[in-house]
Amino acid sequence: MRQVSLREFRTRGVKVLSEVPAGETTLLVGQHGPAFFLVPVVGDVAKQDRELRRAMALASLREGWRLAEESGASLASDGEIEAEIDRIRNHPDSVSECA
Repeated sequence: MRQVSLREFRTRGVKVLSEVPAGETTLLVGQHGPAFFLVPVVGDVAKQDRELRRAMALASLREGWRLAEESGASLASDGEIEAEIDRIRNHPDSVSECA
């Protein structure tokens, strides 16, 4: 994987991208470390987009679970989740903003 500074990418973006081998992912690095991945589009763009969004959602969930565990917050059981869903379905007018 090729690494390119954000400054170089800003000033010479087209040239930098033309030097990257076809299909290779590029890591853009800022002053404080890695900042962005540039991932080439190959094949079915819609499928790749779905897979990328799924991976990002999973990473976000894992981070949320980690933070909840670190804070000592108890996670809801499957039964508690189902009960909350049933409550909202049975009384949709009483639903307020999520806490």
